[in-house]
Amino acid sequence: MNVHSLNENPRGEGVFRIAILDPNTLAVLGLKSLIQQVMPVVAVDTFGEFAEMEANNPDDYVHYFVAMNTVLQHRDFFLQHRRKTIVLTLTTSTQMSDFRCLCINVPEKQLVRSLLVMQQGGHPGGKNLPPLPEVLQRKILTDRELEVLSLIVQGKINKEIADQLNIGLTTVITHRKNIMDKLGLKSVSALTIYAIMHGYVDINKI
Repeated sequence: MNVHSLNENPRGEGVFRIAILDPNTLAVLGLKSLIQQVMPVVAVDTFGEFAEMEANNPDDYVHYFVAMNTVLQHRDFFLQHRRKTIVLTLTTSTQMSDFRCLCINVPEKQLVRSLLVMQQGGHPGGKNLPPLPEVLQRKILTDRELEVLSLIVQGKINKEIADQLNIGLTTVITHRKNIMDKLGLKSVSALTIYAIMHGYVDINKI
């Protein structure tokens, strides 16, 4: 997937704004949550109809995530903003040659990976993005917990982690619980985002 860097926010407020335009409310809310995890410094606005976004200063957004049918209905607008536009598709085989596409009808892990690839492609090392809040920059986990975290997000089960690190199974379970408690995260997808964003795991290993 070719990724362009995001531009500076036209408002000059130091806030990057992304618009999600899709009539499917559940899909919108799920994608919004994932984007905000991948890029916590980004503000995300959601719209069910094109007219809503059009009335809300659309040029202020650095990206539009848009349902394919909406792009087809308003093709001229999105062609003029193709560098900003990411088309939301339901199958990986559906591609629109003029636009970048993101298939949202995939397992959460795969969707998270696609978003992380886009983020890293456009902003390696957080380039051009506002800095993360200080609390997110701190090293919260111990070295051993980071080892366990790395193996979790690579898809290893507890027994495999125990064998690889030569520690007991109950120790792995304790580390896993401590990691989630310290980070306030409840899912492997959230742990994956945290590990990739902080450089603890190479995205090619997930």
